[in-house]
Amino acid sequence: MSEKAKKFQKEREQLNEAILARDDINIKRFFGIDGAVYREGALDAKTKEMLGLVASLVLRCDDCISYHVIQSKQAGVKEKEFDEIMSIGLVVGGSITIPHVRRAYQLWKELQD
Repeated sequence: MSEKAKKFQKEREQLNEAILARDDINIKRFFGIDGAVYREGALDAKTKEMLGLVASLVLRCDDCISYHVIQSKQAGVKEKEFDEIMSIGLVVGGSITIPHVRRAYQLWKELQD
């Protein structure tokens, strides 16, 4: 995994720990739901990560995109599948997603090394 991806994951974990250390049941419930929806179910985890990545592109959330690029790679998404994910996100999100698609490809390339 690239240093950029490792740094991203470490920071995300530290910030999540700080948030979850708070005494707020609603935040904890939301975080629990977020984790639960990506587990194996009627759809496999790989498919769910691909869906999460498309949604993140359309919403233009760079942190979300980075997270789902890393998770997609770990879930076994292949090069051609990644291209199709990017194509769907671009078509649904429009040209405004191009900068996000660029950064997604940059991270994907770093994960290949």
